[in-house]
Amino acid sequence: MISGPFNPAGLKRQSYYNHAIVRAGQPVFLTGQVAWDVEGQVVGKGDIDAQALKIWENIGLALADLGVGPQAVVKLTTYALSREAIPALHRARAAFFAGHPLPASTFIVVAGLADPELLAEIDVTLILPLN
Repeated sequence: MISGPFNPAGLKRQSYYNHAIVRAGQPVFLTGQVAWDVEGQVVGKGDIDAQALKIWENIGLALADLGVGPQAVVKLTTYALSREAIPALHRARAAFFAGHPLPASTFIVVAGLADPELLAEIDVTLILPLN
């Protein structure tokens, strides 16, 4: 069985994601994470760089509480209000995954999110290791 990054021959290779990450274990589907602080206030209003960093900080908190790190993430879906958010989102993601393979990833431009001050939301799927 394959374990780790999976990039089939014949598919375009990218430096900013892998086509799949294969792991044995229990899947976990986090609620889409946004740039809210613990009180539900938007962090970085109007600033995609600040919001991207806060989103990944929140994802990191959830992973830590589950006892895992970036290596457990196998799939991301990123929702943003514009394509102009891509560079900031890529920078924050690269910092979060430094030293780890990047997961499979999808980017979708949306008309709006739950809070009108939010600029992006990231859905994360991870695999908890088998004990």
